[in-house]
Amino acid sequence: MPEVFRMFGMRFFFFANEHLPIHIHVQNAEGRAKFYVLPKVKLALNKG
Repeated sequence: MPEVFRMFGMRFFFFANEHLPIHIHVQNAEGRAKFYVLPKVKLALNKG
């Protein structure tokens, strides 16, 4: 899973060949989230 970057203890990454729509995962010690990227940034999942 390629990591895009880390900021404030959060890891931003994606999985190659994953399903559409285009999205990015964000994870830290307290939880995780998934954001759709196109056509605009939108929260898809939030745990923690």
